[in-house]
Amino acid sequence: MHRPEEEPAPAVRRGRHLRATAVTIALGVVLFTVGALGLSPTGSGTRSSAHSAAPSSGPARGMEALRERVKRLPKDPASWADLGMALVQQARTTADQATYTQAETALRRSLALQPAENLHAEIGMGALTAARHQFREALAWARKAVATSPATPAAYGVLADAYTQLGQYEEADEAVQKMSDLRPDSSSLARASYTYELRGDTPQAITLMERALRAAGTPGERTFALTHLSSLALDSGDPATALRQAQTGLVIAPHDAGLLEARAKARSATDDREQAVADYTAAIAAAPLPQYLLGLGELQQSLGHHDQAEAQYAVLRTQETLRRAAGTPADVDAILFEADHGDPREAVAMAEAAVRERPFLAVHDACAWALHRAGRDEEALAQADQALALGTRSALFLYHRGAIHQALGHNDDARQDLQSALAIDPTFHPLHAPAARAALRRIDDAP
Repeated sequence: MHRPEEEPAPAVRRGRHLRATAVTIALGVVLFTVGALGLSPTGSGTRSSAHSAAPSSGPARGMEALRERVKRLPKDPASWADLGMALVQQARTTADQATYTQAETALRRSLALQPAENLHAEIGMGALTAARHQFREALAWARKAVATSPATPAAYGVLADAYTQLGQYEEADEAVQKMSDLRPDSSSLARASYTYELRGDTPQAITLMERALRAAGTPGERTFALTHLSSLALDSGDPATALRQAQTGLVIAPHDAGLLEARAKARSATDDREQAVADYTAAIAAAPLPQYLLGLGELQQSLGHHDQAEAQYAVLRTQETLRRAAGTPADVDAILFEADHGDPREAVAMAEAAVRERPFLAVHDACAWALHRAGRDEEALAQADQALALGTRSALFLYHRGAIHQALGHNDDARQDLQSALAIDPTFHPLHAPAARAALRRIDDAP
């Protein structure tokens, strides 16, 4: 079979024997469901929790026009579906739970008006439920959308995202392949890039994401691709390129939270940590999501700014209280925060519940770390092995497993994992990278 750069559609057929790779940990939630599908009327794009442009006058006018349209056409299911999808996108950008509720109201209004074969509402509900970490429900909606219109690429995008988060990677590959066969555009190329990223072929992941960038038809698609090109460069040990890609994206979307986070990480990797603090602060102002709060808190802690770090952690604790009250599943960042800065036993309970609902690689890793922090290292090692079962090239995953091996007295295995983590990215985490170097010194000094 030809590689994707040699054919019009990127191929990710079942049975490929590719080594797995650096998973961008932030790729946790609706991987591409709104932005990379090109479904948003505003053209904004998302990956992870808030990799999209902050609202501007343009998107605001677009939302206003959609609201006016449903007022004029209250019995038009398509108008309600378009409004619902736009509200999902807005909620992803702002982290506003009330906006998700408005999105569900609009989408269910569309479905009430047209219960059967309502493609746009079905895709919208898939995006919404994925955004809420309800991935089994997202899968059900995606299957409905595929049944409604087997020739619509966007339906397979939602399907691929749900399968990925449920740990059904071969099924996700097949969905991406179908999407690519139907339309090899920026959305499908971005997803194909991710399948190679998961499988360890970082150069091919970069090649495909560069193609996604060239094929981008909206500012949102361009910023989406640049965010991930920055992440891939950083995972490849090239912070200068990571910084350049993030800065290029911020020219297009100066308030994009995901790009601000990407630049913060690149600046931290080049020891420009004060500017990294400024970027994280700006990202939080755009979208106060756990990954940004935790990133800033741990960066401040590494700088010895304990009061500033605790301010971020206090917000995270408040968010966790609200999450529990709402009964929504814990995300990876919440689990890792609880494990490192809260009660490890509570982190284990959160992680075990999350793994049951979302057996994705990053969730297995978070569960492993929570178990380790709670002193349950034999169980932790089993989870860490699952996180790395595809051979994933993630410095954080490898550090976690290395620390677990060290706790179990497996010094040779610990040395190998810790050295591999630092070889991938010597600045992979402001607290854990120095801890990895200290652990290696202890192993080497052991009699």
